[in-house]
Amino acid sequence: MAEKHFKYVIVGGGVSAGYAAREFAKQGVKPGELAIISKEAVAPYERPALSKAYLFPEGAARLPGFHVCVGSGGERLLPEWYKEKGIELILSTEVVKADLQSKTLSSAVGTTFTYDILIIATGSTVIRLSDFGVHGADAKNIFYLREIEDADKLVEAIKAKKNGKAVIVGGGYIGLELGAVMKINNLDVTMVYPEPWCMPRLFTAGIAAFYEGYYAKKGIKIVKGTVAVGFDSDADGEVKTVKLKDGRVLDADIVVVGVGGRPLTTLFKGQVAEEKGGIKTDGFFQTSVPSVYAVGDVATFPLKLYHEMRRVEHVDHARKSAEQAAKAIKASEEGKSIDEYDYLPYFYSRAFDLSWQFYGDNVGDTVMFGDSDPASPKPKFGSYWIKDGKVVGAFLEGGTPEENKAIAKVARLHPPVGDVNQLANEGLSFAANI
Repeated sequence: MAEKHFKYVIVGGGVSAGYAAREFAKQGVKPGELAIISKEAVAPYERPALSKAYLFPEGAARLPGFHVCVGSGGERLLPEWYKEKGIELILSTEVVKADLQSKTLSSAVGTTFTYDILIIATGSTVIRLSDFGVHGADAKNIFYLREIEDADKLVEAIKAKKNGKAVIVGGGYIGLELGAVMKINNLDVTMVYPEPWCMPRLFTAGIAAFYEGYYAKKGIKIVKGTVAVGFDSDADGEVKTVKLKDGRVLDADIVVVGVGGRPLTTLFKGQVAEEKGGIKTDGFFQTSVPSVYAVGDVATFPLKLYHEMRRVEHVDHARKSAEQAAKAIKASEEGKSIDEYDYLPYFYSRAFDLSWQFYGDNVGDTVMFGDSDPASPKPKFGSYWIKDGKVVGAFLEGGTPEENKAIAKVARLHPPVGDVNQLANEGLSFAANI
């Protein structure tokens, strides 16, 4: 049985792995010290592209165009970059066993990897309808989107089912982005979700009303308050209809499911402390096992701004937590100290000609401002969240880079609010004047 040893091993080859590798290189990692073990066949890439430009009918994004770290305006790390830095990319390799006590990882084909320091960057896996025993959920042309391989299959289906009918199951990030991109591909799109409005974890009813209205204007049909309970397929096993709990039946040539994800922590169960569904870390992403760090979707970390432990599933945190862990590891070796992670929650999305950003916490009362009419030629609006008389969160659709920076500043500084009506009238100028 082959065995390989590395000083540092990153398990998982997503966004976090690429950003950690870049930070290790900046910190002076020596050739042969660092390995990335990934079950994907390609070097780390910016995952958000898969639900956006990768699926465009024209000018589609393709690798090597969106390898990390282009998503944050950095240098693109091609496979050659890893070679030049002496970082070993071990691709198409699934780790099936982890023994943190003996610092050993085992792959599906029996290779053993040992390490001095491990970074867990396994990310999330999609929740599948078959997990709930939904009838017919294994039919052909029912898609989930997590990896480039999933996106390639979806691209083929879009070409094969030109002008066909697409049903999107789920009204969150993936649902809204894929609803838009399927429409851009000229498919007849219906979105189905159980909640009273889209993106309920972040959007208020007022914010959601704009996006639902805008999508309707684009010809997308929205069915709320029900779920898919079954699928029928034809003689070739391809999906043909989606049965809903409320009794409706929708024709479908393609179904895309986006109903959430689960952090991939199974390998480490019982070996490391967990909290709130993730692996518990400190402000340097070190776990209860000193030689093990966890970053990105799998980490539950101290969110300094709110004095609480939180797990964040977003690409921005995947990037920044990875950089923090690499810095912390190198600082610890050199007997230096770095500041604890001080993260401002940040979420964004782009669909059609729309682009929104959100910073902070979506708790408390809300105040909307601006033009949120879906029929406006250039809608631009936002919302503030107010708790204990202070602004704690801010959302903006259609903002300029400067305006987005201004709402980020407001979300971090928590300025007091005297008059809520005045805040609604001031709108963006409130943020600009902080």
